Order: sequence, then C-alpha cells, then structure tokens
Amino acid sequence: MLERSRRKKHTEITFVIPAGQACGQVSVVGDFNDWQPGAHPFTEREDGTRSVTVTLPREQRYGFRYLAHGDYWFNDGQADDQDGHNSVVHT
Repeated sequence: MLERSRRKKHTEITFVIPAGQACGQVSVVGDFNDWQPGAHPFTEREDGTRSVTVTLPREQRYGFRYLAHGDYWFNDGQADDQDGHNSVVHT
C-alpha cells in the first residue's frame, strides 16, 4: 500500500506492507535508490504493519519492488501500476 503526502516540489511516499506479509528484514528497492538492497529498510509500526518513507521529486514515475530476507522479491498489489516485473509509483 502507498500513502502520499504531496508538497510543492516533492512527494513523500510511505510504502506500507501488512502485518505478517513478510518475515525478517524488508526493504523497498527501486529506481529512486539505484536498486540498492537495504537502502530503505522498513520499520514496524504499532499496528503491526511495516513502513518506510521516501521523499521523491514530483511528477515522476518510479519502478520498485520489496526485498525480504532470503532474497525474496515481491510487488505491491496496490501500487499505481505494474510494469513487467516491477510495481510503479507516480509522484
């Protein structure tokens, strides 16, 4: 799931995964961080979901995926779009 907070020149995107969806360490990996695993790790919230917020320039399109422990890659079923193997977020 994606949560947005739009500002004048950028958008804060909060990537959220439901409680229990993935075990161990999870990070969001995409065009915005040169597909570097671990660059944006998720932290657990009080309700059991996990999230990470990334600030991105407005009016852009970014491919991304989630990477969990054990080299398990998965997409966000509620992303703005899907592009081949990747989820897509529009800022």
